[in-house]
Amino acid sequence: MNLLADEGVDKQIVVRLREEGYSVSYVAEMAPGISDDIVLELANKEGSLLLTSDKDLVTFKRWGKG
Repeated sequence: MNLLADEGVDKQIVVRLREEGYSVSYVAEMAPGISDDIVLELANKEGSLLLTSDKDLVTFKRWGKG
């Protein structure tokens, strides 16, 4: 399973997931500051499960308000 961790996710979580054998891409390491739209596009493109603590991203994108 591929995971994409948004930059708001604590690095300790990313490290632990990697230690457990998960493939985790981390926005904070790849491209800090990219827009929510690009984060979502990247997750879709990679077929990754998105991990985020950004409540606005989840709410607005889920309901089509963003």
